[in-house]
Amino acid sequence: MDLQDAGSRARFLIRDRDSKFTQAFDAVLADAGLEVVTSGIRMPRMNSITDRWMQACRRELLDRTLIWNQSHLLYALREFESFCNGHRPHRALGQAAPLRPLPEPTTEPGQIAHLEVHRQDRLGGTLHEYQHAA
Repeated sequence: MDLQDAGSRARFLIRDRDSKFTQAFDAVLADAGLEVVTSGIRMPRMNSITDRWMQACRRELLDRTLIWNQSHLLYALREFESFCNGHRPHRALGQAAPLRPLPEPTTEPGQIAHLEVHRQDRLGGTLHEYQHAA
């Protein structure tokens, strides 16, 4: 598995109770050392966080990027993950990123009039990071 190559190991696979996941599917995962955890019955919101991240990843990255091979896909996904966790604002966190607190608000009129914002492109311009110039 690719996670083992990176020095990490998955222990669990969380999945819903769709009929496409047969016992043979679970047996293959068990042979790989993964414990399959199924979501609750008639609980559609249980997978909502994962579904939302996957939708954002597809809409903001994969729909706009031509992926050449597996290593390019893994690089793009790592960049998107670091972008989401280190820069992209999240509504649930009060517009802060998970790994970065909100900066102090600019309240002085003199600072607002001369506010400089720098943009840094990531993944060839697919993702944009904006930050105040020092």
